[in-house]
Amino acid sequence: EVQLVESGGGLVQPGGSLRLSCIASGFTFDDYAMSWVRQVPGKGLEWISGITWNGQATYYAESMKGRFTVSRDNPKNTLYLQMNSLKSDDAAVYYCAKVKYASTRLPMDYWGQGTQVTVSS
Repeated sequence: EVQLVESGGGLVQPGGSLRLSCIASGFTFDDYAMSWVRQVPGKGLEWISGITWNGQATYYAESMKGRFTVSRDNPKNTLYLQMNSLKSDDAAVYYCAKVKYASTRLPMDYWGQGTQVTVSS
């Protein structure tokens, strides 16, 4: 059974930083690309970042470039998202997602339960 468990969310002030983690199990982690998506209540899922199976290529939505960094530790089956210079617009539930293939951003076929990020002073 595929399981993705996110952690690291919380309350942060504007301009602050958070590091999200996602521990994967139930599949061969280093066979697949991974992505991060987020959702604001009442809105659809927004893709924000992706990384290939070996971490050699990373992808970002335009508004995240220069602020967010995705990485992975394959021996630990863990995906990370370092988020800096957070803005109020970044407040959302963040999900990690398994991608169906090794070197693409889409499609995603499994999601975790999410971790809440709140940006407020």
